[in-house]
Amino acid sequence: MIFETHAHYDDEKFDPDRVELLSHLLRENNIRKIVNVGATFKGCKDSISLAEEYDDVYAAVGIHPEEIHEINDEVIEWLRQNSSHPKVVAIGEIGLDYYWVKDEEERAKQRFWFKKQMDLAKAVNLPVIIHSRDAAEDTLNTIKLYNNTQNVKGIVHCYSYSKEIALEYVKMGWYIGVGGVVTFKNAKKLVETVETIPLDSIVLETDCPYMAPVPHRGERNSSIFLSHVATKIAEIKNVSVSEVERVTYQNALNIYKKVNTN
Repeated sequence: MIFETHAHYDDEKFDPDRVELLSHLLRENNIRKIVNVGATFKGCKDSISLAEEYDDVYAAVGIHPEEIHEINDEVIEWLRQNSSHPKVVAIGEIGLDYYWVKDEEERAKQRFWFKKQMDLAKAVNLPVIIHSRDAAEDTLNTIKLYNNTQNVKGIVHCYSYSKEIALEYVKMGWYIGVGGVVTFKNAKKLVETVETIPLDSIVLETDCPYMAPVPHRGERNSSIFLSHVATKIAEIKNVSVSEVERVTYQNALNIYKKVNTN
């Protein structure tokens, strides 16, 4: 069985076949649990709606760093209130994205709301899902602070940094999200990371509809394609695909403690 730890089935790209996928196609393709992750305020609401409609779907709620224009104290309070929903299993995706943001004042705003949402995760006792791009040092420093002083744990989603930084996360008891990028020809850093860290620190994810793996690169991604990710990890780690599926499934249950294990 495969646990999809990071999907966006609320995206309009799934409008034509969302019902078929979530009602039966994913389960028929060995996908047994899915966490649909909010990035915008609307995405958070839609993720909860999907979780309420489909047994296999759970929700994460949080505001992506590129969407912080949407966030204020009222939104934080909404996140707080809805974090108690029985199918809300994490705060995310939150974090830092400096790729397009060169202005230090704007980066400071991202850091402010990142910490606000980390504070929220601590207050409601939920793990976090971290988005980090071109912000390795600031992300790691923030996570070290919260890990050491408030014991907040989580997943570094769509991991793109060095194996050395990945080991820092692993030492803290965090998980590394690995998706379709690991199958790309230019994925040397991620392959090295998967080689280096233990399998019991890896979770499977797609970030669908984005980041489809080879041989589907360029297509709309879905959780069905996670079999290619599991196969590539098995090749790198020199273990069976079934072992990858078993261990990463348990890893996901370990971090998403509110997910029903049945």
